[in-house]
Amino acid sequence: MKNTFSIVNLLGLFALITLPMIGWSQNDIQYYRPYDQRGTNIFETPKSDLGASGDFKVRLGANFAQQFQSLEHSNKSDTATANRLIDLSPGFNLATANMNIDAQLGEGIRVNVVTYLSARHHQEAWVKGGYIQFDELPFFNSEMVDRVMDNLTIKVGHYEVNYGDAHYRRSDNGAALYNPFVENLILDAFNTEIGGELIFQKNGLILVGAVTNGEIKGDVVALPDLKPEDKDDLSKKSPAFVGKLGYDKQINDDLRIRLTGSTYYTASSRANNIYGGDRAGSRYYLVMENTKATTNANYYSGRLNPRYGDKVFSYMINPFIKYKGIEFFGTYENASGRLSSEGDMRNATQLAADLIVRFGQEENFYVAGRYNTVKAELPAAGPNFGADNPVTINRYEISAGWFVNKNILAKLAYVNQEYKDFPISSIFSGGEFSGVMVEAVLAF
Repeated sequence: MKNTFSIVNLLGLFALITLPMIGWSQNDIQYYRPYDQRGTNIFETPKSDLGASGDFKVRLGANFAQQFQSLEHSNKSDTATANRLIDLSPGFNLATANMNIDAQLGEGIRVNVVTYLSARHHQEAWVKGGYIQFDELPFFNSEMVDRVMDNLTIKVGHYEVNYGDAHYRRSDNGAALYNPFVENLILDAFNTEIGGELIFQKNGLILVGAVTNGEIKGDVVALPDLKPEDKDDLSKKSPAFVGKLGYDKQINDDLRIRLTGSTYYTASSRANNIYGGDRAGSRYYLVMENTKATTNANYYSGRLNPRYGDKVFSYMINPFIKYKGIEFFGTYENASGRLSSEGDMRNATQLAADLIVRFGQEENFYVAGRYNTVKAELPAAGPNFGADNPVTINRYEISAGWFVNKNILAKLAYVNQEYKDFPISSIFSGGEFSGVMVEAVLAF
């Protein structure tokens, strides 16, 4: 109660401080992705000031999402108590919310801070991350620098890792308006890491290079010496390197084509979370979980975290084609990694194909289908793993959506997910869940 009261007081104080500015600061910030329907199918922030001035302003926005879940699950595991599935019934999931603060600090300079006000893994308010972005460098007063910045974006801070394109279309706690489906991919590459990023965009060409700390938070403690005889092995912590090469072009009024290839690599970390960094959690609450599971602790229900805590090397290829109201977005991903206790790298492969048909005067209606499959080698330790051969998870999802206006989206989806090749000792052995999800999303 005390923590909740403190949070309410803090938000109230913030509202009092910013209230005089809100009336004139809800216009667009330069070089940012709008949170409403206009942000759909935007990837890297465009090199456009959106007609906004560089005068100081603060923009306060928010995202809200609420789901109604009606899912059933089953398995063919052994009769161990740990593998007995929790009983599910139709009901509402936790309402989630984000608070977005964007500040224009000068011509082409902006700051972004996102706070999760309510999330599945952390019901209390906490900061997702924040960064400063430079699309212009007016303080150098240099024509040469201005010409370079015509095509360059610099981002520094604690931000969402720009690996692949799927993270631009996923649900991020309350921010679910960009996602035509209710849930994200099974292998969900998402994390916030501390570092810097350069984005180059010119005539459709996209180049991205970034270096981060490879972990979800700051850490100054050395890794333990795993090989005492090796004096150089006192600390193996390494940065993560992110790269992307792509092409994105509006060919004509009807056709847009985008194709990117991305890579993520870190030699060693204390706790890398590129496939487990979403503290907001899955939309499928408590599916394939045992009777002792809780919404908070078991927040990755329905997804797969291959647990690459130490070394990771992954690449992702994403084609995107939009012809009039028809969209195709694909994902091919190959990942390999290990825990610090493992000697060999384990592999995982993901395929996903999204087909969306948008219609209506403002494309305010859509129907969509997704096929998503993952084949992965999992750690030997743990009752739910230990398979000698790779395991497979398949998902089919059909969705329909209605943009009531640019700030409000309603979704209806049917999902079916199957687990293959898990050992009989695993709760996922012969596992399956299916059913209907309804989601309401607000964004401004």
